[in-house]
Amino acid sequence: MRLTVIGTGYLGATHAICMAVLGHDVLALDRDGERLAALAAGRVPFHEPGLPEMLRKALDSGRLRFTDDVAEVAAFGEVHFVCTGTPQLAGSMGADLSQVEGAVAALAPHLERPCLVVGKSTVPVGTAQRLAGLLAGLAPAGAAAELAWNPEFLREGHAIEDTLRPSRLVLGVAAGTARAVLEAVFAPLLAAQVPCVVTDLATAELVKGAANSFLATKISFINAMAEVCEASGADVHQLAAALALDDRIGGRFLKPGLGFGGGCLPKDIRAFVHRAEELGTGRSVRFLREVDDINRRRRLRTVELVREQAGGDLRGARVCVLGAAFKPHSDDVRDAPALEVAQRLHDEGARVVVVDPQALDNARRTHPDLEYADSALEAAAGARVVALLTEWDQFRGLDPRRLGEVVAQRAVVDARGALDPDAWRAAGWSVRALGAA
Repeated sequence: MRLTVIGTGYLGATHAICMAVLGHDVLALDRDGERLAALAAGRVPFHEPGLPEMLRKALDSGRLRFTDDVAEVAAFGEVHFVCTGTPQLAGSMGADLSQVEGAVAALAPHLERPCLVVGKSTVPVGTAQRLAGLLAGLAPAGAAAELAWNPEFLREGHAIEDTLRPSRLVLGVAAGTARAVLEAVFAPLLAAQVPCVVTDLATAELVKGAANSFLATKISFINAMAEVCEASGADVHQLAAALALDDRIGGRFLKPGLGFGGGCLPKDIRAFVHRAEELGTGRSVRFLREVDDINRRRRLRTVELVREQAGGDLRGARVCVLGAAFKPHSDDVRDAPALEVAQRLHDEGARVVVVDPQALDNARRTHPDLEYADSALEAAAGARVVALLTEWDQFRGLDPRRLGEVVAQRAVVDARGALDPDAWRAAGWSVRALGAA
């Protein structure tokens, strides 16, 4: 089939590449000329394991092209996937829908024949119905230009798997041919027995927000238990292990630590609450505000632990921060807990040196006040405190004895529960961790 993808950020680029590898002819649209040039040359402008190889495969097949011409996209495509961003509005918990609305408004006047426009962006419930009206009003094809919603469930670091072998497909459709068209697009996935839920537009919109809200709640629950464990002397890791053995609860996302960040969970749960309040059901999701607050408190508590390890005063103290990305296997620093902690340490007078395997360039752009190093040993040289804030395997595997030779003081804060405290203490380190008394 002839597919187009509008927006070539993380979601759009991944979707375009994977659809081409599945065998569709894909034309991807963006206004960012540098990004388009990079992709057309085989360079993925963000870190995602395996995607550069997939991009080369798609380009070599001749099934993937890039353009900045919306008229060309409209003339080419049978199905148009909208993959633009929905960041948090400045000064509000709500979602900024200007990119999604702008994409539909720009595309619609060029749609002169029957086609399907499919939203993949995460949007507040009710957005699709409004966009369907906008599409019908602006498209020369009228009602023959249909709208559907197919929410994405990508995990950074696992985007290819989540596109080609997803845990589920959700197809939000109204009347018309949308269901048949989407089933044709995703025929290889359906043939592989990927579970598929076909539903209305509103339910499809809610699935992503509800899923992220549940995951955020589970993460914040175990971090709330970590606060209780710190106060009572209990062991939060043993507590989590015991809870995980209950198959009604399970162990996934039940890991205490610095909490969640990135470009999805924080802004999505806030937008979910905001929309519920607009609908008059804010009381039903009020607990999500506390979920958000618990997550923020973990960052403040980490700063406290580093300050304590530095002797109670951070002024002039060199602090080695291991990690900048919001999670391993990513270069995404949006709402990254590690960088918020690092910035707060800097603001208290510490000399903060950050190291990360993939995210340093992005971190330098967003946090120019911090210092950066190319290796853990370089970052730790002369440090009074080492803080593990993103649990990259490279940091888990650090030799505490070798690191101890370059620091000014053997004091570590493990904010991710990733280090073996016994091994580090045996090497002469003072170890503090979130959730430990």
